[in-house]
Amino acid sequence: MFNYGDVLDLPLIWGGLIALSVFIYVLLDGFDLGCGILFPFAGSDKNRSRMMNSIAPFWDGNETWLVLGGGGLFAAFPVAYGIIMTGLYLPVTAMLFGLIMRGVAFEFRFKASSRRHVWDTFFFVGSVIATFSQGIMLGALVQGLEASNRLYTGGPFDWFSPFPIMCGFALIIGYALLGSTWLIIKTEHKLQVWARKVSSWMLMALVAAMIAVTVSMFFSDIDALEGWFSFPGLLYLAPMPLIVVLLFFLMRKDLNTEREYRPFLLTVALFLMGYIGVCFAIFPYIVPYQMTIYEAAAADTSLSFMLIGAVIMLPIILSYTAFAYYTFKGKSDHNPMY
Repeated sequence: MFNYGDVLDLPLIWGGLIALSVFIYVLLDGFDLGCGILFPFAGSDKNRSRMMNSIAPFWDGNETWLVLGGGGLFAAFPVAYGIIMTGLYLPVTAMLFGLIMRGVAFEFRFKASSRRHVWDTFFFVGSVIATFSQGIMLGALVQGLEASNRLYTGGPFDWFSPFPIMCGFALIIGYALLGSTWLIIKTEHKLQVWARKVSSWMLMALVAAMIAVTVSMFFSDIDALEGWFSFPGLLYLAPMPLIVVLLFFLMRKDLNTEREYRPFLLTVALFLMGYIGVCFAIFPYIVPYQMTIYEAAAADTSLSFMLIGAVIMLPIILSYTAFAYYTFKGKSDHNPMY
């Protein structure tokens, strides 16, 4: 029987697929979580309805990528899945609770009349909880998890430290920026003007948060710095600060023009810069600084079999995602869509 592991670096391929799935999830679910974060500040019930309608056709499909990333981690790197899920059990549970709150709010708000404010609160609180939990999980992974003999050996609250919490607040700001630039595309008139103002504020806040998170890493003695300031990582990452500055000034300029799509795309580029930095910091580890992708990978026969399914399913998922966004293009209004 032919073994793909003889000619392909299967752990690296699966690590790349999982990283890609996580990044797509962050972008797609990030803007609808961002809309939820901004929800109470929209000014009127009609504006909030327009915001919810702008993401209603997409929000549940966006979470497909979370399932794909988590399922891929479980199947391709089962030992790493056990360590990460054990160490981050509480933040993961909080994230799922927040996503459930959002889902319930979606369904009930469209039908509610006298108690719509209750579901508005659920939508906002669920979005904040889910986002903050994801930021804590990211910060805890970059900070590192304690493991020994392929088991998690840390405590249940090791994630509760200044750096992960700072990452949680930074991600709230980042998702709010994604959400506000998405609203520039999907809304018009007063709500679009408001979205442009919010985008300007969130852009400044995001740059400050990125600087604060980077500086705090120096004082937290995080091993990720070795990946940034050692060769060849230093050569690859050296242009990134200049790219971030360029993106910042381009976006500041666009927010004062009539451009609608480019602010969102520039925000995506900012997220990409941060994501590349994180990947460089922890590669080749799947459990940061404890276990590499090669040490945690499943057997080559399992990875080969699953890769066939991934090659078939990924284009299908991308196709129906693109079709959904194409079908529901255009501006949203305040009329119920359910």
